[in-house]
Amino acid sequence: MKVNSSKIHSWKIKTALLITVFTLFQSGLSAAVLTIKSTDNLQQQLDLASTGDTLQLDAGEYRGNFVIRHGITLIGKENTTINALGKGHALRLLTSNISIKNLNIINWGDNLTAQNAAIYVGQKSDHLIIKNNNLKGDGFGIWVQDSNQVLIANNHIQGNPKLRSADRGNGIQLSVVTNADVVGNDVSFTRDGLYIISSQNSLLRNNSLHDLRYGVHYMYSYDNKVLNNLTYNTRAGYALMSSKNLQVSGNESRDSEDYGMLLNFITSSTIDHNRIKNVWTKPEHKVIGRQGKGLFVYNSAYNTISYNTINTAEIGIHLTAGSENSKIFGNSFINNPVQVKYVSNKEQEWSHNGRGNYWSNYLGWDLDNNGTGDTPFEPNDGIDKLIWQYPEAKVLLDSPAVLLLRWIQKQFPVLKPAGVKDSFPLMLPPKVETKTLNSTYRLKG
Repeated sequence: MKVNSSKIHSWKIKTALLITVFTLFQSGLSAAVLTIKSTDNLQQQLDLASTGDTLQLDAGEYRGNFVIRHGITLIGKENTTINALGKGHALRLLTSNISIKNLNIINWGDNLTAQNAAIYVGQKSDHLIIKNNNLKGDGFGIWVQDSNQVLIANNHIQGNPKLRSADRGNGIQLSVVTNADVVGNDVSFTRDGLYIISSQNSLLRNNSLHDLRYGVHYMYSYDNKVLNNLTYNTRAGYALMSSKNLQVSGNESRDSEDYGMLLNFITSSTIDHNRIKNVWTKPEHKVIGRQGKGLFVYNSAYNTISYNTINTAEIGIHLTAGSENSKIFGNSFINNPVQVKYVSNKEQEWSHNGRGNYWSNYLGWDLDNNGTGDTPFEPNDGIDKLIWQYPEAKVLLDSPAVLLLRWIQKQFPVLKPAGVKDSFPLMLPPKVETKTLNSTYRLKG
């Protein structure tokens, strides 16, 4: 009897599909909603749970360090607290498809070498949701590593202000993570608010980050978006380092001490529609060379920096170490004692397609009323560069000799060293519409 091999193959495929559908149907039927009391053994209940189950924790305190080994939802009622008793991780997640919601988590460990965290994911996993939790402790708030499809939303994370900044963990740390949404979180008194390293396709949006070292800290990452976040009371609002293809738009930085936004080896990125205000080093921290910088651009190139507002920084924008070949236009530099600090012998044109930047100290005129100054704006001269190289010479700034040198440079431009030039300075700050996004997530949560 001759057997038709194609029919057998088709039958095997159909059988496999039926088995898969039946398994999924069975797992859906078996998923349960379990209510746990604070007098129950929570770890035992977590171990007995099946994939797909929901464990609802009644109000009360659950003490210890708990491990989740199954793809479940752990959700708390009002006044549900997990107390890790000052050591280790409060919750450790060991698999995929886990949701953690509406919990108060306190008092986990402070061993940063051991990466102690309120919620810790240290191995490969997918489809994680961490949402609407309140975390207060010494170590890391949320640590996620080697994971994909992660939603971290609307959590309130507070570190310990009594510890030195260097001795605190970061609020939210993503390491080797892809496709993460970090949305609507409030982070304070940790070391850095959001720390992203070796990760891609992440979205950081509408987070409030304050009383920190750095609000957002990026390292070795690419294809990420940083949108509509607020930072204040930081050393640096946004510290973006060794990364590429970033979109940094619509963010705000207020009351930073060293940097509103720092770009260190950033390439092929868009920095636009951000607002930076009041970057000023505190008097007690003043040393030679330490000044608040609205934008600090170090060893970064091939970027577009446009329609940002830098208002009341000691230095509006500081470029150094080969930070060239970028498009810089449409920005507003307002009330900065030093608008630009740029030490280089290469001329840079800061305009694009006939559109320059607004400079609050531009003294030119606009006789044809086209909105653009009739003479270029050149913020620096040779005296500025001399003072940057020899800060002690500041005492001579108002001396007759220095004033004479400045006058000579203006009368004989051939003596003026190359630097930043804006050929089309704007007479008024451009009207910039604030970019806003709705509260929906890319990921289901």
